[in-house]
Amino acid sequence: MRKVTLKKIIDKKKFDEITRRYSKTGVIIAGDLILDRFIYGSVSRISPEAPVPILLVQKEEQMLGGAGNVALNIKTLGGNPFLISSIGRDVDGKILKEILKDKSIDSFLIEQDSPTTTKTRVIARTQQVVRIDKEEVKKLKDEDVLNIKKMLDEKIQNVSGIIISDYSKGFITKKLIDIFLKYKKKYGKILTVDPKVEHFPYYKNVTCITPNRAEASEVVHIKEPEPLDDIRRLGEKIKRHIGCEHLLITLGKDGMMLFENYGKVIHIPTVAKEVFDVTGAGDTVIAVFTLSLSAGASVIEAAIISNIAAGITVAKLGTASTSQNELKETFREVLEKEYVNIL
Repeated sequence: MRKVTLKKIIDKKKFDEITRRYSKTGVIIAGDLILDRFIYGSVSRISPEAPVPILLVQKEEQMLGGAGNVALNIKTLGGNPFLISSIGRDVDGKILKEILKDKSIDSFLIEQDSPTTTKTRVIARTQQVVRIDKEEVKKLKDEDVLNIKKMLDEKIQNVSGIIISDYSKGFITKKLIDIFLKYKKKYGKILTVDPKVEHFPYYKNVTCITPNRAEASEVVHIKEPEPLDDIRRLGEKIKRHIGCEHLLITLGKDGMMLFENYGKVIHIPTVAKEVFDVTGAGDTVIAVFTLSLSAGASVIEAAIISNIAAGITVAKLGTASTSQNELKETFREVLEKEYVNIL
């Protein structure tokens, strides 16, 4: 194992060049759109009706979750996201439309006769007490897939990258992924996937997949590894199994491990100073990695930038994103002192 400082891989000049191109970079995000609702409050007593705490509500927030949070991460960094997803014909669907409009995120939404996927998190001070999910997994109809393809024929030339944000809520199907794979091959587009285990066979030949440690372990039916050597063997097994060009396994407090197409394996330690909330961290990684790659970064440069962005978001409470100013400030702080391990 060889330690290399970040400065030897990506200096300030190259970082500035990549982030400057964000504003001219278009990225399509296709996947499951979720309404993330947060109810914040305090607990001071137990209910007389049942042995449960009583939360006195102090604040409520509604945010873009799932593929919507990926699009928001790209938008806040100055990129140009275009979201493709589905919502229900209900109040929560209308709320998502309003948030997308407020954030100036362009979208193509299919309305379905099923509830909009919603995750409600109840938080007492900084501790999550319970999460309440509302969803109905409903796959796209063939006519929906056809309408998406027609729209993509018009949009594909205006983007450099495509993200598949798969939360296994029904939007992502093999037919849809096959369409994106054809665009990748025909137009040379970058195609990345934030995956779900049950759909791993669909992702063959994509540019990169970004599973977390648990997802990576589950797909090859082994216990979650801890030592770096075991994680390396896990990643190499997945690359052989899936056939993707690159693989980026996120490791929580241990950072991430990148498996490049030509065999190099690199461990990137986390730069997070403290971890407040990991909600949406995977969205940040896939968003920043793909945006950077689409803006001309190398695979290792894109991974380092996404690792820094993830370190910023996990220090925030709730579904969070990072701004370009925050990213630049943190990059300058870690440039001299942080490193990567080349295995």
